[in-house]
Amino acid sequence: MSTDRIIFSRPFRATRELANVEAVLSSDHSHGDGPFTASATAKLRDITSAPYALLTTSCTHALEMAGLLLELGPDDEVIVPSFAFTSTATSMALRGATVVFADIDLETGNLDPESVAAAITPRTKAVVIIHYGGVAADMEGLQQLADAHGVALIEDNAHGLGGHWRGRPLGTIGTVGALSFHDTKNVHCGEGGALLLTDEILMARAEIVREKGTDRARFLRGAVDKYSWQDIGSSYLPSELNAAVLDAQLSEFDTIQANRHRVWDSYAAALPEWAGRNDVRLMTVPDDRDHTAHLYFLRVPTEARRDDLIKHLGAQGISAPFHYIPLDSSPAGLKLGRTPTPCVRSAEFSGTIVRLPLWPGLTEEQIARVVEGVTSFTV
Repeated sequence: MSTDRIIFSRPFRATRELANVEAVLSSDHSHGDGPFTASATAKLRDITSAPYALLTTSCTHALEMAGLLLELGPDDEVIVPSFAFTSTATSMALRGATVVFADIDLETGNLDPESVAAAITPRTKAVVIIHYGGVAADMEGLQQLADAHGVALIEDNAHGLGGHWRGRPLGTIGTVGALSFHDTKNVHCGEGGALLLTDEILMARAEIVREKGTDRARFLRGAVDKYSWQDIGSSYLPSELNAAVLDAQLSEFDTIQANRHRVWDSYAAALPEWAGRNDVRLMTVPDDRDHTAHLYFLRVPTEARRDDLIKHLGAQGISAPFHYIPLDSSPAGLKLGRTPTPCVRSAEFSGTIVRLPLWPGLTEEQIARVVEGVTSFTV
């Protein structure tokens, strides 16, 4: 059996990437809003069923745009999960809003509606949801809270392109959805993202915000005879080179997903017996949700044994990292946010999680090596 190192993630290579990039370089249009931007956007709308989609330079920037569109400011609070990547919180804090940390459930790692309910105040203007690992959060409970208190739901759907909750595409359920095309994601263009919207009025303003506060998008469509400064905004439009790679990736979306699910399903089939013997919790997907096979995680009983498992796999040439450090205990979280109730489940989840290698090109031999590496460890 091969002993070559099995890395945690490897970006997918789509067939037409180089041809698309060459087409851009050979043209007179390498800045944004060219033919590949239009093509990739159309494919994205088809996958998500979103009425409106705008490519952005990153998911972080899509979240920043959400904060601008919702007009967040210093008098507002935004509830975010403590177990999250920094962008989820910093994009809201950038608007001057106070970030309020809520806890997660231990089965999925997603935001717990009861913790959100305890954190809501009259100043709460939005709740940011992560669909961790591409598994939908409890959208019923979160939507009920949002409706009852008149707050917006922002879906940080960096992991969830192609996922569903009760048949509804992730990223289109809340007020605003944000996607990531970082090269660690299922579909990528090196660095990139997208904003998903269902509201025509928000979309009209989003076009302006994305184009440095100008109505250039309307000008390009011939709706106005010149464009000018209309609103606040920034340079959130990706280049046509990024869009060219993304368009090639989206063309092979079904192939990417089929291969990621092949790996995920192999782990799910091979590990339950070992997990049962060792008091290990495996990643699960509720029946009313279709996940994206973005990652496969397991949780061991203690942080010390988690670290031992990571070292055990590393000695066999297998990279298996843990994930987010809870934001409520971070220096910036302590400075820019508040935590009404200690996020003890976020700390437990962070301290016990291990993520296994998962990318479309993993061979059956490599998958078998990962399974052997995991099951040869006694917790």
